[in-house]
Amino acid sequence: GVLSSGTPGVGKTTLGKELASRAGMSYINVGDMAKEGELYDGFDEEYDCPILDEDRVIDELEDKMSEGGVIVDYHGCDFFPERWFHIVFVLRTENSFLYDRLESRGYKGKKLQDNIQCEIFQTLYEEAVLSYREEIVHQLPSNTPEDLERNLDQIMQWIEQWMKDNN
Repeated sequence: GVLSSGTPGVGKTTLGKELASRAGMSYINVGDMAKEGELYDGFDEEYDCPILDEDRVIDELEDKMSEGGVIVDYHGCDFFPERWFHIVFVLRTENSFLYDRLESRGYKGKKLQDNIQCEIFQTLYEEAVLSYREEIVHQLPSNTPEDLERNLDQIMQWIEQWMKDNN
């Protein structure tokens, strides 16, 4: 499996869907999956959003992940079983781009500020490096359409190399 991670607004979904169609893999957006299955454990008043029930998410994904060929898209990454992923990439976006993207999604106040802070401090990259073997974690810039193309090419190469090495 492949994990696409990063602060909200960095372009995980755009990249994940396009990658899935190019690589012939299936794409799972954990946020959407949780919404559809109501995989929540209460509500966070401060952030005005439901709290993910991580155990139920893992139960829900286990069968699909054991079949392989799955791209998982989520901003967090520290609760997934390490064995699920052969490549983890963390998208990074410059603050000015990210601010505009999040604002256009209706983020404001504390939620907007905290997500920008999260990006400034590389919080999700550090979480990924602590949760997985460092050599499988890759940081990719995600500011422009050109970045998107480059990232897709790069990840396709990694996937092809992995297939060669493991088949």
